[in-house]
Amino acid sequence: FLVSKMAREHVTVALSGDGGDELFAGYNRYVLGQRLWGRLERIPASIRNASAGILTGISPDAWDKILAPVQARLPSRWAVANVGDKLHKGASAMRADSTADLYRRLVSVWDDPTLVVKGIEGQRVREPMTVLSNPEDQAHGKDFVQQMMELDMLSYLPDDILCKVDRAAMGASLETRVPFLDHRLVEFAWHLPLQHKLRQGVGKWPLRQVLYRHVPNELIERPKVGFGIPLHDWLRGPLRNWAESLLSHHRLEREGFFHPAPIRQKWEEHVSGRRNWAESLWTILMFQAWLDHEKATPCA
Repeated sequence: FLVSKMAREHVTVALSGDGGDELFAGYNRYVLGQRLWGRLERIPASIRNASAGILTGISPDAWDKILAPVQARLPSRWAVANVGDKLHKGASAMRADSTADLYRRLVSVWDDPTLVVKGIEGQRVREPMTVLSNPEDQAHGKDFVQQMMELDMLSYLPDDILCKVDRAAMGASLETRVPFLDHRLVEFAWHLPLQHKLRQGVGKWPLRQVLYRHVPNELIERPKVGFGIPLHDWLRGPLRNWAESLLSHHRLEREGFFHPAPIRQKWEEHVSGRRNWAESLWTILMFQAWLDHEKATPCA
């Protein structure tokens, strides 16, 4: 919203680069997922689960400190932001039993939401059938990277990325256009063989070749950094009291939507600094804040 507000001081319409990652294999998970599954499927599940336990036995913050000297010696293009969180995400991926399961673990903030959300009359809740949870909707027969790209195009891009940009920009009266999603470019990109998009572990290869003609290399060959905020610090600091009131055991139990135990465990681990559960907790907090708003809004 703040970026859109600044842009609106100079222009009324802005171009967005959204869609480039999904069309041209730009996300880190495409490279990591392909490599990871190629190795994981050759390792017995018992060994993978034990290794995952070792990785998660050390907090993400501790991993960041341990690996900081190594990161400092790496070329900038190989440096990884939030390496501790990514190791924990990788540990969850090590427990996957299929490519579909691996993708779900890579994009989920709760590995199994049915353990958090309460069912009716004590029954375990069933996750609704969506493109991510219905096996019939999966991209069968395609390369794993192509499966991930297709699922991102159908879920993450419209339901998260485009939604976020549209709300933020329109909140500042800024129009946005998404040239990568012109149907002709989408059709062209989807017909390109994968090896023309992802080469030797480098994604968005065709876009890079165009950029090299116009932009200095040092502005291109940098680690991918998402549009992140220090949510983990805010929840331990200025937002702590607000979050505590929404996540209190008594309140969660009384409202009846969530099982308090797993949420309280993550909250206590987070505020103590032992783990970073900001993303997982934020999903619950947003529901709780919405519930507060609905209770306070008079019926029409």
